[in-house]
Amino acid sequence: MQTSPKKILAISGSTKQGASNGAVLRYLAQHFQDRLTVELYEAIDTLPHFNPDLDQAIPPPAVLALREKIAAADGVIFCTPEYVFSLPGSLKNAIEWMVSTTLFSNKAVAIIVAAASGEKAMEALTLIMTTIEARIAPEAKLLIKGIRGKMNPEGKLQDEKTEAQLRNLVDAFLKSILAENPQPDKYV
Repeated sequence: MQTSPKKILAISGSTKQGASNGAVLRYLAQHFQDRLTVELYEAIDTLPHFNPDLDQAIPPPAVLALREKIAAADGVIFCTPEYVFSLPGSLKNAIEWMVSTTLFSNKAVAIIVAAASGEKAMEALTLIMTTIEARIAPEAKLLIKGIRGKMNPEGKLQDEKTEAQLRNLVDAFLKSILAENPQPDKYV
């Protein structure tokens, strides 16, 4: 039985124009459009610095807009680089604006770290998302080491192994979205 494409919010942790992370998300949007309707969130650099005092009755408009996109999505895919053995500040900031909500509680999430190395960023993002009760299937996490060497000069993915890994990630992510009576990872 064919189901309609799932609505996915794709968030890049990079603010750099032409970043590999955005290219990976565009690859997913293009190659899996029969299964995913991907909206690329490209305003991470417009979010104000997280301030609990501003996260009261009416948070800043950019924060409200991101929260609405997350709420409307069947799932969220993150693709991030690793900066100084951690997450980029812009991505951490975006997630901090969500902590006071339950938007990620039981939300299906996929994590891709596309970097030169990336283990620490993967570890950090997995811990953060598990703490705020997201559902992340083990197969819906992918570390793409040496991403620049896997793309052509135009920024297109050109590595068959990585393409196969992305197919597996999408399969696991969709299975997580469609799971009956799922539980957040921190309770499993």
